[in-house]
Amino acid sequence: MTALGSGRELDILVVGGGVVGAGCALDAVTRGLSVGLVESRDWASGTSSRSSKLIHGGLRYLEMLDFRLVQEALKERGLLIQKLAPHLVRPVKFLYPLKHRFWERPYVGAGVLLYDTMGVTSGNSRGLPHHRHLSRRHALREVPALKADSLVGAVQYYDAQVDDARHTMTVVRTAAAYGAHVANRTKVTGFLRQGERVTGARITDLENGREFEVHAKQVINATGVWTDDTQGLADTRGQFHVRASKGVHLLVPRDRVNSQSGLILRTETSVLFVIPWGRHWLIGTTDTDWDLDKNHPAVSAKDIDYLLEHCNRVLATPLTRDDVEGVYAGLRPLLSGDAAETSKLSREHLVGHPVPGLVVIAGGKYTTYRVMAKDAVDEAVRTLEGTQPGPSVTDEVPLVGADGYHALWNRRQRLAEGSGLHVARVEHLLNRYGSLIGEVLELIRANPELAEPLPGADDYLLAEVVYAVTHEGARHLDDVLTRRTRASIESWDRGVAAAPVVAALMAAHLGWDAQQVSNEIEHYAKRVEAERAAQHQPDDATADAARLGAPDIVPLH
Repeated sequence: MTALGSGRELDILVVGGGVVGAGCALDAVTRGLSVGLVESRDWASGTSSRSSKLIHGGLRYLEMLDFRLVQEALKERGLLIQKLAPHLVRPVKFLYPLKHRFWERPYVGAGVLLYDTMGVTSGNSRGLPHHRHLSRRHALREVPALKADSLVGAVQYYDAQVDDARHTMTVVRTAAAYGAHVANRTKVTGFLRQGERVTGARITDLENGREFEVHAKQVINATGVWTDDTQGLADTRGQFHVRASKGVHLLVPRDRVNSQSGLILRTETSVLFVIPWGRHWLIGTTDTDWDLDKNHPAVSAKDIDYLLEHCNRVLATPLTRDDVEGVYAGLRPLLSGDAAETSKLSREHLVGHPVPGLVVIAGGKYTTYRVMAKDAVDEAVRTLEGTQPGPSVTDEVPLVGADGYHALWNRRQRLAEGSGLHVARVEHLLNRYGSLIGEVLELIRANPELAEPLPGADDYLLAEVVYAVTHEGARHLDDVLTRRTRASIESWDRGVAAAPVVAALMAAHLGWDAQQVSNEIEHYAKRVEAERAAQHQPDDATADAARLGAPDIVPLH
């Protein structure tokens, strides 16, 4: 924070701490530029923590003949699995049930074969098995939960998945490790101008109310669904506009669906995934227009019923609302067009330079964040004066925790013996921290009580709460329970039981007094209560009103 407000001019200031903004900061700093990154809330608090958590080529885009987008995404998938983030991105298999005899198997099979082939030609597909065709009997052995009359056979293929919030935060940490100045809870309230040119931004530290200016040769607007709002601060009309599409996801316990594979199902307008997610299945998504509150898109009863209805068309034992343990909604930033439905709008990205000193990046999909960031920084440096940056190298820069991950995975039994943790705990930590696991284990060695699990969210250890504060930029209770861990969607009480314990641990490192601890716990409980209330409302408008019943941020008193 001190470095950002020092008055020294940066080469690049990035606005927006989602995955694209984080990627821009990492791309720019690894070219040798001086870089700042600001985010008004927490890292990945918007779209980048609320995706389907897939790193994929977009199989359905082949049907739209968007070969370039699929090829690009498959290349990025391979890079992430093999080199950039093997500790965070891992393979996941999907079964596509076939409903029609004769024509559907060759049609779907040809598409999946092309998908696999494009992955190979990208040069980065190793580690993902090839697709295979299954008979109905074999498919039902793989997924006993399916109705026998809901399929005539199946095709099984592989993609990859990621904890999106953790990955985004790790990209930020990597940028900081290379020298970028990063600050969350810092809001841009306006842009600095010299004539027509944008020369930086006015920023407010939301934790203490301090206002300061950051001067920069180029500013990159990477604010996703808030792109048009941010453009308005610059008093300039955008070259393109972003339209928000709401995607809703449900989490149900793993034992509610008897399956060894994820599912991909067709709907009237799109596709629906049933994705293995730890002890849960993650079911999503919807694709509907959203023009209400962007900070906290609400889930309505209609959204939940839609997803359950489509799942239950193929499940022998139907899911009910009582099976739903967690829910969340995210907003996709789609490039605005003439399509009446958001499912038909572009997932591709565009880079604009509306006025000197200001670059805008919008659109795209999570998987291709690195390419989007590269394109945005390419445009920014094109007119950068006084320096000669190197080329983009992020395809060769592993994220923190990646180097040495495979070797430590092979040693996980020894790590378990040395730490006193069960090997399953060590595996869980390796898949969250990679080779940084030693820093977490050191906290436990210094204080063995931190090896205890969180109440009501026992996949996570107390040490991870401390680490989130000391190493991962967590500033509030919501940051830990919603993004550094996933207690808010993975536990029946959505993290309420864990809240007092987590707040007490955070207080010791953030200097909170008893009043602030109480405020944090109360705020979190109200947020959960508001989300539950929204889920009983019949439509978007009433759900949005209910969700807004909880305040947005906890100011330090």
